[in-house]
Amino acid sequence: MTSEPRDLPRYLQLMWGIDDGARRGPKPKLTIPDIGRAAVDVADAEGFDAVSMKAIAERLGVTTMSLYRYVESKEDVYEIMIDEAYGRPRPDLTAHGTWRERLTAWATAVADALRSHPWVTNIPMTHPPSGPKTLLWTEAGVQAFDETPLTSQEKLSSMLVIDGFVRNHVRMASELGLVGTDSQGETDRYSIVLGQVIDDVDYPRLTRAVREDVLDDDTDFYTDELAFGLDLILDGIAARITRATA
Repeated sequence: MTSEPRDLPRYLQLMWGIDDGARRGPKPKLTIPDIGRAAVDVADAEGFDAVSMKAIAERLGVTTMSLYRYVESKEDVYEIMIDEAYGRPRPDLTAHGTWRERLTAWATAVADALRSHPWVTNIPMTHPPSGPKTLLWTEAGVQAFDETPLTSQEKLSSMLVIDGFVRNHVRMASELGLVGTDSQGETDRYSIVLGQVIDDVDYPRLTRAVREDVLDDDTDFYTDELAFGLDLILDGIAARITRATA
């Protein structure tokens, strides 16, 4: 059963271009993307904690109270800024290749979007995203499973596993300072520190792993760990597909 427009929060009506005709008064001067872009600019420049209705209003040159014509709370703004931060995926992102190649392309693109705005991974998720742009990413992710024997639920659940891994990877890499221009340098410094404090008596396996990484100048934690984790998940999905076709 389709929901009536009045069942949707005001910000969602505006995001989706649904006009319930209930609002009176002058025509709105702002758009939801205006608010989203301003919030993203604040987060990019000053960090996620700096995002406030006042800061957004100052960016837009309007009063704080005027924003409440479009949103009811800062939580509404969070969803709007997530939608703007992701943007739209390429229309052909998961249109070509094998299911594994399509999912790899999708996961890599999601990681790139999050890496551009790593604060997105710190936004509390109170409900599944409902914005038009983020749902296009969901649609593209599910499309990657076309021609596989998985059910719709299995496709969606598998996509969510990949999305959760990517989000956690970007969040952890960001917290460790591994998403900037000197991410390799940070990894090297950590390996050097560990090499000075651990020994092969109490930490033989960890010592061996650290030594191997220090000797490998081409090691890129962010890229290598993303690829490794994704391969593990895709191997599991491949096994699921094999069972479904048996």
